[in-house]
Amino acid sequence: MQSVDDWLAELGSSAPAPGGGAAAAMTAAIAAGLVEMVANLTTGRAKYAQYEPDTARILARAAQLRADAVALIDRDATAFRELMATYRIDRADPGRADAIRAATVAAAEPPLAIAALAAEVAGLAAELPGRSNRTVLSDVAVAASTAAAAIESAAINVEINLSGLPEPDRAALAGRLAAATDQLGPARALAARLRAELSS
Repeated sequence: MQSVDDWLAELGSSAPAPGGGAAAAMTAAIAAGLVEMVANLTTGRAKYAQYEPDTARILARAAQLRADAVALIDRDATAFRELMATYRIDRADPGRADAIRAATVAAAEPPLAIAALAAEVAGLAAELPGRSNRTVLSDVAVAASTAAAAIESAAINVEINLSGLPEPDRAALAGRLAAATDQLGPARALAARLRAELSS
């Protein structure tokens, strides 16, 4: 398995992938990991025993989302490479335009999944205040802020693909993206509220 340092070195290299989409997936994984950590530091503590069913559920779901986000790092890079390959098809090939359209739609799928995943992570983070270990409330705030960054970063990568698509494809993908970006405001508001609470 590639180390974080090696992955970041590859991200910073001249290779076209991993790029922004993979970075969004990594950011979503970090947000999920923070939610998971807070849940781990809450479950099993007598003070929060009444919330155990909630925190246990959040813990299990956050762990799954973290693993899914890591898988999306490679999925995004693969989809981008496949899209780039279609642009190398001979311009005289009658199937070139359809191949590019199909690959563009496919390339939008991983960042759409990343945005939806990060939106769910933001929702889990929102469930923690009042139910979780207060000593790690700052990590809930960071999880919310990081989830928002992942949503927005993934959205950028979806939108760049949308710009090259015909209207039926564009409308369908934009509708799916809107469901995830609806969580941007609440995630940022949660982070701001917790920052204010912790600094007062």
